[in-house]
Amino acid sequence: MMSFRSMLGVVCLVLAASPGFAQRRVSGAQMHERILAIVPMVGSGASLEDPRRPMFAPLPSATSASDRNGIIGFHAAISDDGNFALVEFVAVHPLALAAIHAAANQPGVKVFQTAGIATSAAQVQTEFQKYRKDFRFDRFILNVP
Repeated sequence: MMSFRSMLGVVCLVLAASPGFAQRRVSGAQMHERILAIVPMVGSGASLEDPRRPMFAPLPSATSASDRNGIIGFHAAISDDGNFALVEFVAVHPLALAAIHAAANQPGVKVFQTAGIATSAAQVQTEFQKYRKDFRFDRFILNVP
């Protein structure tokens, strides 16, 4: 038969460990710094050194899985006319997105999260649909580990 002391120890151990079981994992879509933007397409696409890509998107040769200082991920939907990209950029540190924030006033660039003011998903979808008619924001989430 278990002694009162050993039973008390087991109960205390279970109570101490229970908060760890209750915590939920954060969705990858909610992690990191993110910015939504409409940007022009850049690059000639003639070579691997100059691929056709959204403005501010890092070159494949400039990215490394171990380097988490710059933009660590992005995904884009190309506009119907092929001249613009509807992009979500992801970075670990907000400073990595500073160039995009700074370019918000350049022609052809629209940024939807500036100075801590986020635009609603409905507003972003409405604006993105001006460039791509079949755009759906609920299908435009990027998970980055």
